[in-house]
Amino acid sequence: MTICRQGKGKRMISFKDVSKHYPNGTTAVDHLSLELPEGGITVLVGSSGCGKTTTLRMVNRMVEPSSGTVSVDGRDVLEADAAELRRGIGYVIQQAGLFPHRTILDNIATVPLLLGWGRRKARARAAELLELVGLPADSGKRYPHQLSGGQQQRVGVARALAADPPVLLMDEPFGAVDPVVRTQLQNELLRLQGELRKTVVFVTHDIDEAVRLGDRIAVFRTGGHLVQCAPPPNCWPPPPTTSWRASWAPNAD
Repeated sequence: MTICRQGKGKRMISFKDVSKHYPNGTTAVDHLSLELPEGGITVLVGSSGCGKTTTLRMVNRMVEPSSGTVSVDGRDVLEADAAELRRGIGYVIQQAGLFPHRTILDNIATVPLLLGWGRRKARARAAELLELVGLPADSGKRYPHQLSGGQQQRVGVARALAADPPVLLMDEPFGAVDPVVRTQLQNELLRLQGELRKTVVFVTHDIDEAVRLGDRIAVFRTGGHLVQCAPPPNCWPPPPTTSWRASWAPNAD
């Protein structure tokens, strides 16, 4: 069992000996102990089926652990009301997952409205976030199909930030856009993080993306095993080169 403790700051998210088993015998996560501090970006990286998305989804109870404890801000997530927990955690997925029948402004305002904010306040917050993520104000009147893929991902980030959650979960959020737009979105995330200092858990298959974005990189292997968690300069395997990818990927399967 690999235990990862990050620095001396307050732990926002904690996994204590967490496992996830399915009825068909599959072990998605195996005895994971991992502590993530406030205000940093932790990137979970590894091959398909290694448990990184399952790990992320246990934070907001989209998946519940079979054993062990997942805590957010010192509270076991299983003791929280699932809907209430999710409203307090931002969640960004690939291809944004926007409501096609709602305007962009109303998509962003979704969680504040669920929390009981008035429509005027929720829309005002949505308008602020449009500017924050670099979209023009008039895009708020449009519908998702009228925006490019990169613009939709920016809306997805804005929606996740709408209620100002302390934790932001990002599950391969930039995986479906072209390389140029992906770089732009990575830059935007780093800019936003510099301003907002959220506790971010970011899942990716892309080693270069992990190194570029992460304050820490947690490397998983098939079977849900955490094999290392460290800052990018200290992370095994060596720095992100073609030879790294070539040597690491087969071992991760």
